[in-house]
This record gives sequence, C-alpha cells and structure tokens, in this order.
Amino acid sequence: MRMVFRWFGEGNDTVSLSHIKQIPGVEGIVWALHDVPAGEEWPMEKILEIRDQAAKYGLHLDVVESVNVHEDIKLGRPTRDRYIQNYIATIEKLAKVGVKVICYNFMPVFDWARTELHKKMDDGSTALFFEKSRIDGIDPFKLVEEINRNSTLTMPGWEPERLAHLTSLFEAYKGVSAEDLWEHLAYFLKAVVPVAERCGIQMAIHPDDPPWPIFGLPRIITGQESLRRLLGIVDSPSNGITLCSGSFGANPENDIIAMIHEFHERIPFAHIRNVRVYENGDFIETSHRTQDGTVDIAGIVKAYHDHGFTGYARPDHGRHLWDEECRPGYGLYDRALGIMYLWGLWDALERVEPIHRKEGAV
Repeated sequence: MRMVFRWFGEGNDTVSLSHIKQIPGVEGIVWALHDVPAGEEWPMEKILEIRDQAAKYGLHLDVVESVNVHEDIKLGRPTRDRYIQNYIATIEKLAKVGVKVICYNFMPVFDWARTELHKKMDDGSTALFFEKSRIDGIDPFKLVEEINRNSTLTMPGWEPERLAHLTSLFEAYKGVSAEDLWEHLAYFLKAVVPVAERCGIQMAIHPDDPPWPIFGLPRIITGQESLRRLLGIVDSPSNGITLCSGSFGANPENDIIAMIHEFHERIPFAHIRNVRVYENGDFIETSHRTQDGTVDIAGIVKAYHDHGFTGYARPDHGRHLWDEECRPGYGLYDRALGIMYLWGLWDALERVEPIHRKEGAV
C-alpha cells in the first residue's frame, strides 16, 4: 500500500506540502489543476510547476484526481470528440511527468452531494452530512448556493464556472437515461483507454457519491454489478477503479470487501474512509476508525492486504477537528489521524503475514 494525500495547490489549500511531508508514510500528493475548466487541455507549464513544488519536499505526483470529463462527453453531444482529444492530449502530457493513475468520474452535473458541510457531532467536531429527505425536496439551485457560500476555497465538483450553467445542464439531461449514460461512457473509454495503456497510465473511475440518482439525474457507478459492466467495456489493465469505501458505503447493500476480492487486480487507487448510515437513509462522515461508522474499515484493509495490494491509497474526507479552518472534508488533522489508523491496521497484518512472503504476491 502506497500512501498519498490529496492537495489542492498553493493558495488553494490550508494544508501545506510541509505538513504533508511530516505525516508518516506519505510519499506523494494527489493533485489536479483546479483552475483549468473541464474539457480544456492542461498546460504543460502548469503541470511542471506542480511537479517542481512537490519535488522540493520529496513527494511524487503519481496520482491525479481528477481530470474532469466535460458534460458534452457525458451527454453524447457531437462536440464530445473535441473534448476527448483534449483529454487524450492531457493524458500524454501527464505521462511525461510520471503520472501513473488518473482518477475521474462520470457523474452528471454534480460530482457529489451533501446537505450540510459542518454538521456538529457529539464530540464537538463537525463533518459532511447527507440528509436524504432534504435532498429529495431541496431545490438544487439552493443547494449550490449553500455549498459555495461555505468556503472561500474551491469545492471539487462544484466549480462556479460549471454550475453557472445549471439551468441549461438540467434541461440537457432531460430524457438522458442510465443506458444513454452507459453508452456515452463506453464511447469515452474506447477512445482514451488505449492511449492511457500506451502511456503506462491507469484510468480509475470513482463511484457515484451518493451511489443512487439525485435530482432526477442518472447515476451508473453504484455497486458491484456496475463495476463488472464497466470493466467489460474495455478489457485492459488501464481501465480500472478508484474504490471509494465511503461512496459505496453510503448504501449498506454494497459489499465493499467482496468488491476488493473480485476486482483487486483492477484497483490502482483506494479511497478509504468511514461513514455512519442511519435507518432513514441519512449518513454522516465519521473518523476512519471501524467502530465509529457503518463501514468495516478493518475488514477492508485486511482484504487489500490479503491480495498484496501495492496500489495507491489515501484517507478520504475527514472531520473538522480542534477549530481547524479548512476546506470542508479536507483538513489536516483528521486525515492525518486516519492515515495513522490505516497504517496501524496494515502494520498489525504485516506482523502476522508479511506480503512479500505470500505466494503470488505483487
């Protein structure tokens, strides 16, 4: 397991590269060019700038999260080919600086949804919260206003330049079914995966968050069966999965451990986080500790260890602790605590059965 940490860039993150370097076992950053609009080719000079910033602290940039997919690709519009060519050009540039994994998603309009960014917990910390009954009834325009009002920092997936066109996007998605979205994803993958394979890069799709339709928009990467279908579109090691235990874990019917056992050879990147799911469908993001949530984090780490996982992993959304002022879900303290919990589980497993002694281990 190779530990990495998401970083939003100088001037766009309360966490510094110096902070990240001090977290035990972290070897690289998970990054993106957040100021480049979806669909545009990434400028090489900006890529090199991030590379040089990370190199000063001995951190690699093997994992990008994310090269956003333009809505015209998801909608299957005639203009998609131009945006796909930009995506391919970006893949080729990223390969030149040693990128190994590109995390992306195929969610219409919204990359993720929560109804509250600072829900107070019993211990005084706050966390991202999803209230199912409220999301079912809230005007999406009101939700956009609330999300963007809560932070001076960009919120991934809620970029103002994209959401400024919300009315036209909802209109465009009228009549777009889940099957249509699958067809558009297949068109995209058949174009970009061969290029990624040639460049030594693994495309790794992130599951829908939450893993069910919202606001009448289709969602297709929602569980084990959808992952089987995804991997069958292009049978290539470069067509992979970012297995996010928090996103899949919001639906208690998802067996994440079974997913790891079935798809471990196609998981180059793991997001490991916990959520507590309530009977009414609400969920809140907890500490990474197994006992604090509904997701069996200890079992998940063991499943990765059983298969000799040598891919990249990061702690995902954390709580906001000790009055930290930070991007919602992306503070320093709880994610650093999460890393140490994950390492504790991993190290304990290594004491019992070190990976290098396992037959057939990578």
